[in-house]
Amino acid sequence: MAQSVPPGDIQTQPNAKIVFNAPYDDKHTYHIKVINSSSRRIGYGIKTTNMKRLGVDPPCGVLDPKKAVLLAVSCDAFAFGQEDTNNDRITVEWTNTPDGAAKQFRREWFQGDGMVRRKNLPIEYKP
Repeated sequence: MAQSVPPGDIQTQPNAKIVFNAPYDDKHTYHIKVINSSSRRIGYGIKTTNMKRLGVDPPCGVLDPKKAVLLAVSCDAFAFGQEDTNNDRITVEWTNTPDGAAKQFRREWFQGDGMVRRKNLPIEYKP
């Protein structure tokens, strides 16, 4: 069964962090690419540490082997320097989809005993 095999690797572009540049009086959108570099179909979900400030579209989906998806990470306007942004990040979580599953994302894939992998992308705010 697919769930007993650990999920393979993904790649993100950018690889290490997301950078937003001032001014922060308007909404910013930054595009990141998530690439399924494994040989199995995966389900992915994106989490953020600050739901008020950060959004991701689409927040979840299914990715076939060797395929990629472009995600829009948006940062809403906020008072730069007056809010704590030190822990802001998005986390990509992914897991193998069950054999024969339809190509439609299901939250249950992340709640069973299958293995879920994570990749953190810290967010840097430049003045």
